[in-house]
Amino acid sequence: MLDNISLLPLTAEVNQAGHLMVGGCDTVEISREYGTPLYIFDEFTIRRKCREYRAAFSECYPDSQVIYAAKAFLHGALARILMEEGLGIDVVSAGELGMVRKNQFPPSRVYCHGNNKSAEEIIGALEYGVGRIVVDNLYELAMLNEIASGKNQQADILLRLSPGVDAHTHQYITTGVIDSKFGITISDAEEAVAKAMAASHLNLVGFHSHIGSQISEIEPYQLAMELVRKFAAEMKIKHRFELRELNVGGGFAIQYTQNMPAPTIDYFARGIAGKLNGLCQELGLDLPHLTVEPGRAIVGQSGIALYRAGAIKNIPGVRRYVSVDGGMGDNIRTALYQAEYEAVVASNMQGKEKTTVTIAGKFCESGDILVRDISLPRIVAGDIIAIAAAGAYCLPMASNYNASFRPAIIMVTDGKARLIRRRETLDDLTNCDV
Repeated sequence: MLDNISLLPLTAEVNQAGHLMVGGCDTVEISREYGTPLYIFDEFTIRRKCREYRAAFSECYPDSQVIYAAKAFLHGALARILMEEGLGIDVVSAGELGMVRKNQFPPSRVYCHGNNKSAEEIIGALEYGVGRIVVDNLYELAMLNEIASGKNQQADILLRLSPGVDAHTHQYITTGVIDSKFGITISDAEEAVAKAMAASHLNLVGFHSHIGSQISEIEPYQLAMELVRKFAAEMKIKHRFELRELNVGGGFAIQYTQNMPAPTIDYFARGIAGKLNGLCQELGLDLPHLTVEPGRAIVGQSGIALYRAGAIKNIPGVRRYVSVDGGMGDNIRTALYQAEYEAVVASNMQGKEKTTVTIAGKFCESGDILVRDISLPRIVAGDIIAIAAAGAYCLPMASNYNASFRPAIIMVTDGKARLIRRRETLDDLTNCDV
């Protein structure tokens, strides 16, 4: 088994047959029943992460709220869990908002993001009565006020600021630097504040900043908060703006590999709360309502991807490839930004004889690699391979490349496995053809 069990769902164990168990269910048996590739989510782990985030931040900063970033993974079953656990949810498209509405998620706990919202998306957000619309630019600010005016509604908004902070992560998932499509640079934000406060149907309640993803250091958050809070103090003097809400985004790292541990939730909560308390005391300002938006950190560890091994290609002195029946069609993260994963042989968890292999996908791209050069028990065709920490950003970015069928999804809890999304079929691929 993995030396560090923390990479797998919290309920992971090995049964007498040497199979990986999750949520009290045998993953090999589930694979036989539902086929592969297959994604399994552990309900216990999801709920535990929700509670840990709420507890950590409420203890360090009582006036705080945890909003789940839906882009990490969204499904009706998950939305209901988040609802029950008291989290909010942020959405970035009409589709995500539609899924949230379909599951009757409380609109007051919905935040609407996006750097280029359409008029239709803004109308949908207003009609549902979302709690906050996070305004990304001056173009959207004017459009939102015009639409809200036409509907005679008042929209509570946050301005998304780009503080110019490098989060020291991959360039594709860094969002807080100056050269980013997201947000208004602080140097240009005074105009946005003035226009928002003058807008007849907008209520500016605070600022938002999100500096990136998979961040393992607290310093970038603290620096971003310092810049935003000091800007807020300046806006109070110049425009009588009172910062009532500060949303510091998400991006909290999780552990993907044994050699790259992630900080604890308490580390982030203490670092953010302590900095905000100190800043407000220093500047003589009231403490704002604090909002954080973890996504990956809520669902990442809860999910595993199951594949069946097929062709094995050994190149003496070079590499041994084990090809599986999925790959970049269901998990493009490795190909997109060199993400790293750990894997186990779910059908042979206690194997002693180890060999180094590279787990390759079945898609027609040389870059279709899931895990490079990993030491695993001897694999033969038919073995089930499990990729750990696959709960975030795999399925949302899945595609039908090579006309493949996106995988089924199973939720497991207390020894019961339930299908929450069936595998796609040829009819699904052709339903939109005209």
